[in-house]
Amino acid sequence: MSGPRIFRVDDPALTNAPPPTVIEEDPTLPVEEEFIEPESRYSALSALVWSAVLGLVTLAIGAAAWDLVASMTAKNIWLGRLVIALLVIVLAGLALFVFRELAALSRISKVDGLRRLADDAWETGDRWIADQVRGDLQALYRHREDFDRARETIDLRKGDAPDAQTLLTLVEVETMRHLDARAADAAQRGARSVAAATALLPSGILDAAAVLYMNVRMVRQIAVVYEGRAGWLGSWRLLKKVIVHLAATGMIAMGDDFFGAILGGGALGKLSRRAGEGAINGALTARIGIAAMEVCRPLPFRALEKPGLRSIAAGALTRFRDAAKS
Repeated sequence: MSGPRIFRVDDPALTNAPPPTVIEEDPTLPVEEEFIEPESRYSALSALVWSAVLGLVTLAIGAAAWDLVASMTAKNIWLGRLVIALLVIVLAGLALFVFRELAALSRISKVDGLRRLADDAWETGDRWIADQVRGDLQALYRHREDFDRARETIDLRKGDAPDAQTLLTLVEVETMRHLDARAADAAQRGARSVAAATALLPSGILDAAAVLYMNVRMVRQIAVVYEGRAGWLGSWRLLKKVIVHLAATGMIAMGDDFFGAILGGGALGKLSRRAGEGAINGALTARIGIAAMEVCRPLPFRALEKPGLRSIAAGALTRFRDAAKS
């Protein structure tokens, strides 16, 4: 193996060197598009089946309503008119419910898109995308009075932000700080309610139903803090996203040392069996609350620190510990 060599810049051997080898793409190699999972060929059939089911249910309900109107009208004309009026009220209420739920689902989709856009702005450092995030966030919160002061501060100081990170930091700190505190308080209250319900309810079925209801209610309250009314369908969709998020990030293992740090030494050993189960369910609910904050928050946690499980669980379970001991 030869050692280092000394050469001159005007050496003719350098000018006669062969051009670099160009590696051409092999057309026989698979391209990335070939690995994209194709759409399910049964999607059209599934849509047709569900449409048929919905049509049958609608026809059955319509036929029952028609028979009711006809029978009441045959007995008394005013009874028939009363049934028609009640049906109109029911249909108007259902239409309003569907409209509000669709508006809530649309708002959730906007929040998801805004969070992805903010992630892109943080990763790429694009000032234009960061300013678009600021504008979309202000449009999302344009009807909220608690956002007025943050909007004024951002409009006043956005010109001093020379890059994307500085602007995004300004926007997140001014808009999310008080919302994060309110969402963390909702998570604490949800964890405390779940712990108390688990300890007090005697039946396992009632316990599970109460825990599920309280978790859905907590997710809905956190969604209200960040993005307005979520609706019941939107709340179930958010709960599904929270579960997927927990599955992706991994559940935190919580042993007796974790509860000992929160409740005091030998915590689970000093509590009754139901109270210990309540403490465990409360801590798991606190974990779900943190995941719900990440899912419902329109901006990712970058400039501000994400609330810790210990802090939320400690705030929720300290009063529960005192009540259980007494």
